[in-house]
Amino acid sequence: MQEQGRYWASGNWRVTDGKAEEFIARWTEFLTWTKRASDGFEAARLIRDLQDPDHFVSFASWRDAEAMGAWKNKPEFAEHFGSCRALCIDMQGAGYQLVRAI
Repeated sequence: MQEQGRYWASGNWRVTDGKAEEFIARWTEFLTWTKRASDGFEAARLIRDLQDPDHFVSFASWRDAEAMGAWKNKPEFAEHFGSCRALCIDMQGAGYQLVRAI
């Protein structure tokens, strides 16, 4: 059986105070669109810091790096991503490749 999630897009989101619930809703819309619009998308998770409820980390797994890149190049990506980013005081994102799973 081949493991899913060989490629990952991840975000480290610092949400503006009082905007967490709106951020969660916008992130959900963003990744729901991603699921419909992007071949190669596998799954996504948004996790919340137990010590800091305005801090979130997101992970989206992809079939391959090309599918992940195509997603970021879609014209709608900027709109959806920007909607989430607008609620944040900081956001750091990156792409990753799985090198080991245990």
